[in-house]
Amino acid sequence: MSTSNELPPYLTESTYVVDANNELEMARLLHQAYLLTQHMGGLFPERPDLSNIHDVLDIACGPGGWVIQVAQAYPHLEVTGIDLSIRMVMYARAQALVHGLSNARFRLMDALKPLDFPDQSFDLVNARLLFAFMPPAAWPGLIQECMRILRPGGVIRLTECELPISNSPAVERLNALTTRTFQAAGKSFSPDGRHVGIVPMLGRLLREASCQHMQQMAQVLDVSAGPENEEVHKGFYQDYMLSFQLGRAFLLKYGGVSEEEYDRLYQQVAVEMLADDFCAIQFFLTVWGEKPEQVKSEKQGRDPLSEEN
Repeated sequence: MSTSNELPPYLTESTYVVDANNELEMARLLHQAYLLTQHMGGLFPERPDLSNIHDVLDIACGPGGWVIQVAQAYPHLEVTGIDLSIRMVMYARAQALVHGLSNARFRLMDALKPLDFPDQSFDLVNARLLFAFMPPAAWPGLIQECMRILRPGGVIRLTECELPISNSPAVERLNALTTRTFQAAGKSFSPDGRHVGIVPMLGRLLREASCQHMQQMAQVLDVSAGPENEEVHKGFYQDYMLSFQLGRAFLLKYGGVSEEEYDRLYQQVAVEMLADDFCAIQFFLTVWGEKPEQVKSEKQGRDPLSEEN
């Protein structure tokens, strides 16, 4: 396992909407990874058979929660995580050492730049919830890079979500402010700022990259209040409130609201989310496809990024 702490020269300023080196964000991402895995049916709910998978990449791995879980559950897999934050990567490396996971590796790398891996390095590339830092124009390039580093027959797997739907007026106002802000900041596929807009685009992005045998799986997470749903609601509440605490500067910069307005809304959200009658659901969509076994001929046309070095 590499222990180098040096940043590669191509790493640039993060486009993430919060400070990726913030310790609270690190804790939030670890908690979020646990919640997603637990309540979406496992690490690979769509793929019970991993016998043909050996090398796995997780893009924007954060503090390494998903990579660590996969490495523990599937010792035969070699799992690599990449992230732009040096603090996230160093924490993830430390966790791999603590758990004795020689099959978990972490590297500093910018997902918005060409990926520093040889062609055909991985059998599966995973990416979850990238919308917080991915401008719409950057998605095709990332997908093409994933296709380049996949082996023929390898799988690219994307999971994204939209903001929750609820019966809380304050939550709905904060969500609307957020989606409008994402659009104003150039981070949304939505034409009118009503949604983040990434979920309906996933299939098209993979089709345009010539993925084959594409499939999708939708998940609905009920995060309503109630004694029978206490654990899920509590986890969602913590993740949601911390997200908007950490994203405050971004929303103030692009959202056109004052600090006083935002803070009042944030406090009202906290009150309404803890009410006994709070109801909310959140949609997630996982879309996956395979790299063609047969590479296109020169006559058919070939993406320069897929050329052998």
